[in-house]
Amino acid sequence: MNQMLAMRVFRCIVEAQGVSAAAERLDTTHSSVSRHLQQLESALGVRLINRNTRRMSLTAAGERYYAACVDILDRVDAASQAVTLEQERPSGLLRISAPLVVGTLELAHWLPAFQQRYPDIHVDLSCSDSFVDLVADGFDVVIRICGPLADSSLVARLLTVSPMVMVASSAYVFRCGLPRSTTELSEHRLLTFASTDQWSLMNDNDEPLVVTADGTFHTDTITALYACALAGGGVAAFTLATVQDDLLAGRLVRILPEYTLGVRHYYALYPHARNLPAKVRAFVDFMAEYYGSKAPELMCG
Repeated sequence: MNQMLAMRVFRCIVEAQGVSAAAERLDTTHSSVSRHLQQLESALGVRLINRNTRRMSLTAAGERYYAACVDILDRVDAASQAVTLEQERPSGLLRISAPLVVGTLELAHWLPAFQQRYPDIHVDLSCSDSFVDLVADGFDVVIRICGPLADSSLVARLLTVSPMVMVASSAYVFRCGLPRSTTELSEHRLLTFASTDQWSLMNDNDEPLVVTADGTFHTDTITALYACALAGGGVAAFTLATVQDDLLAGRLVRILPEYTLGVRHYYALYPHARNLPAKVRAFVDFMAEYYGSKAPELMCG
């Protein structure tokens, strides 16, 4: 016996005030409704309804069981409606993991517009350059900036591909001059991320050229690298997606624009595409729209 179905049939009998009326409401047969009632009474071991050819009335046990059925079924229906609504309307808590560069240097450009468009989504953003296990750590979506992504059980949506470009502040260029060649570049202060002491430069012909840093500044934090570059500390490398606003505003200057340090892929990763929550789909679509709206000449260098 399907107890949930039997409860719904019993409730309908009570509210329709009869088996025949219930069968009409449920678009089924009189015998089918009677069978559900008999199976339910047999499973419970009590009579729920006193019935004869003229009228129907609930027993004391039937009245208590009817009240319990209404409470349970209403709760089940409310839970189902809430889940369905969440699937249809983006809402609820959205847990995001993102690299520090996105969370600190790029967030201000997209988060306000996202929150304005989806006010019912509550963002919980964790920023770290460490690898996170999306499922084990309980994230809904992870943003990663890396090379081409290896095969994975996760769904990966490519948001954009952005070159790594060399930049310096206007103050640094005014003070130290603008390098016109890779030879001149090697004589400048190169600000490097982590323990990297060499830059592998690529030109339009994909011809690699290694430039060794002078070791004046190393950091394992992208925000410190960015702050040092803005403060005139030297030449640093970032994705063009990160610094394009600074370039447009004149805060930073592109160094040797014919060279890059390769490209970086921006991905949104999530566990599965089937029955994807509306909040996750809304965020991924928004980020794809945001990066896609960037000027092609800036994104391509």
